[in-house]
Amino acid sequence: MNAQMKTPRSHHADYWLVGIAMVLLILGILILASVSSVFAQKKAGKTTYFLFHQIIFGVIPGIVIGLIASKASLNFLKKWSWLIILINLFFMILVFVPKIGIVAGGASRWVDLGPISFQPSEFLKLSFVLYLSAWLASRTGGMLVKKNGKDWKFTLLPFLSIVGVIALLLYFQSDLTTLAIIIFAAFLMYFSAKTPFWHSILTFFVIVSGIAGLIIFQQYRFQRLLVFLNIAKDPLGLGYQINQALIAVGSGGIFGLGPGMSNQKFGFIPQAMTDSIFAIFSEEMGFIGSFILIGLFLFLLWRGFRISKNSQDKFSQIFAIGIVSWISLQAFINIGANIQVLPLAGIPLPFVSYGGSHIITELIGIGLLLNISKNRWK
Repeated sequence: MNAQMKTPRSHHADYWLVGIAMVLLILGILILASVSSVFAQKKAGKTTYFLFHQIIFGVIPGIVIGLIASKASLNFLKKWSWLIILINLFFMILVFVPKIGIVAGGASRWVDLGPISFQPSEFLKLSFVLYLSAWLASRTGGMLVKKNGKDWKFTLLPFLSIVGVIALLLYFQSDLTTLAIIIFAAFLMYFSAKTPFWHSILTFFVIVSGIAGLIIFQQYRFQRLLVFLNIAKDPLGLGYQINQALIAVGSGGIFGLGPGMSNQKFGFIPQAMTDSIFAIFSEEMGFIGSFILIGLFLFLLWRGFRISKNSQDKFSQIFAIGIVSWISLQAFINIGANIQVLPLAGIPLPFVSYGGSHIITELIGIGLLLNISKNRWK
């Protein structure tokens, strides 16, 4: 009988996961080198300005902190998850403080601390997933749950309250896409914690209704939705970016125009280094390159779920689901918006788009997934 009992063992880290992350990073650096050269020349007189900035302030610190995260104590992170998210929420509030918060594009989403500036909402994706994993593990496992686990006041009501606080902060930052990513990742985590099925149905209804309400009752968001359904309604206004993105994707054909050969990057497509970088990638690498890139994100999703399935405790299982759900949802929303499958979304493509905050956070997430993968069942 003892021979049949499952026991936790220490294993090597998931090297497939390392490989996926490294390939995505390399692809990101290569496409950014192409896309950013035009803008860098105009801004700094040096074609490599944004590329080096990304490597120095995003990729390198992300890899270093990710390596530290891969060796950190998961029990320590679980114990102090409440403090980590409180610190993150403090910075979320700082974005509204004059001279500290940075307003760009009509939204307050960045914090300027002199030598560094960053986007707290990017780090919130990770800190919230960490905190929610610890919270769900405490509410859905152990003796306490046997007594109260089926009571909606013990699990569902507090869960919706926690999500509601996060939603409120992101609402005031006018960051609906990040809100959607965090909420749907939270939903998948809640479902994976084996809570009563009717909880998940009700939660899904509340989430969809809430997001629909934010779109319908906010005029500019509703107009974006109408343009998404019919680009011809405003081709030179709200529909301009998606029009240009579709031109870029279509121009790539099967094999692409070749690395560095994009035409749309010369000022035709807005946000080419961030929101629309997938369109430029498709233009240069074609359908085959895009197919490979999407395949990498699907492979990442599969490895994340596999790591969760083989994890040795409930916290690790839920945490792995949360990390891989957040990264994958963000990737597919960005890609979907660039090919008009989804409305235009102002979020970066993980590991690829320009921006230090999201790169660092995603690499920390990969490091934590590697950490979880090293300790699993036989």
